[in-house]
Amino acid sequence: MATQHTPLSAAVSSIEIEVARLSAMQAQGHHQATLDATSVLLASHPQNRDLLLIAAMALRHLQRTGDALAMLDRIAADHPNFSLMWQERGLCHVALRDAGNAIAGLQTAVNINPALPLAWRMLDGLYRMTGDMANAAIAAGHGAHLASLPPPVLWAKTLFGNGQIDQAEQTVREFLLKHGDHPEAMRLLAQIGFGHKVFDDAEMLYAGMLAMVPDHHEARHEYVETLIARHKFADARRALAPLLALDPASIAFRTQAATIAIGLGEHEAAIALYRTMLDEIADDPQAGLSIADFNLWMGHALKTVGRLSEAISAYDRALYLRPNFGEAWWSLANLKTYRFSDDQIAAISGGESDPATAPVDRVHLAFALGKGLEDRGDYAGSWAAYARGNAARHAEGTYRPEMLETLASDYRRVATLAFFADRADWGRPDRDPIFVLGLPRSGSTLIEQILASHSMVEGTQELPDIHNIVQHLQGRELDHDNPVYPAVLADIDHATVERFACQYLTDTRPYRIMGRPYFIDKMPNNFRHIGLIHLILPKATIIDARRNPMDCCFSNLKQLFAQGQEFTYGIEDIARYYRTYLDLMRHWDAVLPGRVLRVINEDLIDDPEGQIRRMLDHCGLPFEQACLNFHQTSRSVRTPSSEQVRRPVNRDGVDQWKPYAQWLGPLRDALGDALETWRA
Repeated sequence: MATQHTPLSAAVSSIEIEVARLSAMQAQGHHQATLDATSVLLASHPQNRDLLLIAAMALRHLQRTGDALAMLDRIAADHPNFSLMWQERGLCHVALRDAGNAIAGLQTAVNINPALPLAWRMLDGLYRMTGDMANAAIAAGHGAHLASLPPPVLWAKTLFGNGQIDQAEQTVREFLLKHGDHPEAMRLLAQIGFGHKVFDDAEMLYAGMLAMVPDHHEARHEYVETLIARHKFADARRALAPLLALDPASIAFRTQAATIAIGLGEHEAAIALYRTMLDEIADDPQAGLSIADFNLWMGHALKTVGRLSEAISAYDRALYLRPNFGEAWWSLANLKTYRFSDDQIAAISGGESDPATAPVDRVHLAFALGKGLEDRGDYAGSWAAYARGNAARHAEGTYRPEMLETLASDYRRVATLAFFADRADWGRPDRDPIFVLGLPRSGSTLIEQILASHSMVEGTQELPDIHNIVQHLQGRELDHDNPVYPAVLADIDHATVERFACQYLTDTRPYRIMGRPYFIDKMPNNFRHIGLIHLILPKATIIDARRNPMDCCFSNLKQLFAQGQEFTYGIEDIARYYRTYLDLMRHWDAVLPGRVLRVINEDLIDDPEGQIRRMLDHCGLPFEQACLNFHQTSRSVRTPSSEQVRRPVNRDGVDQWKPYAQWLGPLRDALGDALETWRA
């Protein structure tokens, strides 16, 4: 598995050596000596969790249980999810003959890290002692399972549960290389891959494991989650079916079923699932957070199908349960047509400034406040809020503008006129796909809504399937400085191109639930891959949605995306991205003349009928009045513009940047001559 995290260092720090030495001393029963030596090291490393844990264990063995619990409190201040701290807390309460707190501590430990044999053994005994035979059986089962594992696999699982991911990966890899396939070792490596977002490796490992042990229900549940992460929703539904047959009442399994339904465009089915589950957990006092989440998810689904008032009610219910729920506040703001009251603005502002608010909520609140203040004409306050949100999101991102610039440069070198001429008869002649691409916030949703109003065209969503092919071509060892793709296109043969075309048409079939002859793939980032698209589907339609650079870039700067689009959280990044997009589109115009239809958002607003006829001509479709009355079309729209495209064409989005002109000088400078050449 090619992970992109920092590799495990070969060097071992001196403190790690000391921790290992003290652990060995403690295992030999030298508790006072261990405590003395640990106390010396804690003077210079007062927050080292491993030293604090060793000291707490020594204090417990020396029957200084109160001091041991105080030491554990020091760990909890910085490492509240350290499973061994909770295990030791449980053992301290065992020593104090406090069964209730002992069970609570040990149960918390195994909830964080299930690979703790001692904790399970103690829980088995404690549950039996208190007469809870059902939970005793569960604990005994977990203990027996762990006892059956090879020691290296058990150790790797313990490391993984404690957040020591690199060490866990190294340990389990060494075991697999030495002993071959082992289901739990493969599962652990898949879990590590999922955590690092290396989803293709995780999928392969889970599939291999389940071929060996098809009735491993926990692994199957994780496998379904991996398929969902890869947007392989039809495969996910098939993989989930045995779990739903086994336990049709499971909230976890039905939540996955709802996510899959959303992914396949079956929003009404997902809404029904959410409603049913909400009714079931409404009276559960322990389910407050999940009720808020379910209302959020249902709000998203309701918004997508245009049931706006119901969506607002769902978001309001989520906020009633979690007043600082940033994503719910942002979801209201992201309706674009919603307006906050004075009390709501105060609540958003207060939540953002509250030190107790989680960082992820604070980012959402900043963007929501920016939109709320913008609607009130408080542009200074609005810009400050957007700037805070962008700064926070930019700080946690990994975007490198050179990657797109390298791709554009490599495409100019590889995808020449001669390259396409030599492959003129390659690919499949299917005309079904209509690719609408460009930058986010460029008017692509409006174009999609217009075309999807035609009786022969089906709107789907931003499909990941071209990107999946690119990932396959790129390979697992991604070298950001010297990428394999797109240069590898020169090395693939006619049969491979044909296979990719078939793969795309097959994988997108589940999204075409209306059975119309044409469908829209509205993934904006596909502008990077027009060469590949033309190679595999030379008859497919391609439309470039383009918008004035100041409006487009500013609109991206004030948009918080659910995932990806990391280039939108900084002025320099979005300006470079826009300029590189222009450069790459000029290349496609030069080597594939007439292949891409450019639709300028401002032209579409000024002359809707003329531009709609132009688009339909390019698609080879007859004009239909429904395309001009697109706002009357009832369909699912999943992008931030969902409510805007349910209104007639208007100029609300034109020159939106101008009230912010005094803060956008750096954007104008960074865009440079793109301000003059963007239409070309």
